[in-house]
Amino acid sequence: MKKWLEQVELKGELVTLIPLTRAHENALIKAASDGNLWELWYTSVPSSENIDAYINTALEQLDSDSSLPFAIQHNQTGDIIGTTRFCNSDPIRHRVEIGYTWYAKSFQRTGVNTECKYLLLRHAFEHLSAIAVEFRTHWHNLTSRKAIERLGAKQDGVLRNHQQDPDGCYRDTVVFSIINQEWRTVKKSLEFLLKY
Repeated sequence: MKKWLEQVELKGELVTLIPLTRAHENALIKAASDGNLWELWYTSVPSSENIDAYINTALEQLDSDSSLPFAIQHNQTGDIIGTTRFCNSDPIRHRVEIGYTWYAKSFQRTGVNTECKYLLLRHAFEHLSAIAVEFRTHWHNLTSRKAIERLGAKQDGVLRNHQQDPDGCYRDTVVFSIINQEWRTVKKSLEFLLKY
């Protein structure tokens, strides 16, 4: 049976999303070290201690057609500056989530996030025929919530006590989505943002 999420390279002006492999391990640690991103308590960015498990999980999910992980390559330097993926895919209902996204600190609040999401959303709606693309983030990750809203996603709700963190704290998860009928307008907005 053909997989819904087939590996693909998505190229933009600033970055190219390339299929994640085990060979990206050291580059991802270097990117995460720019800002010691694993220290952020409300997100899960890998450190040198758990990068193997992080990549293995992503590749296992790729094999099961529930995820399509990417390394984010900066076009100007060729450096890997972060990662993102399609995840929690539902090929029957044509729904997918964009998640596990993080960037080296020096690339945050630049055009990188907008372009990455544009490339992923365009692929989801125009090539995968998705009917909805979802985003989820921690209630306390205000930066992520604002960035998701800036894309044009609408908040669907808050999943209270959605997950328990390793330290025993419960996480409230904020759910956003963009649906296929909204894509043309969202695309127009993102293309405008990418010009400026």
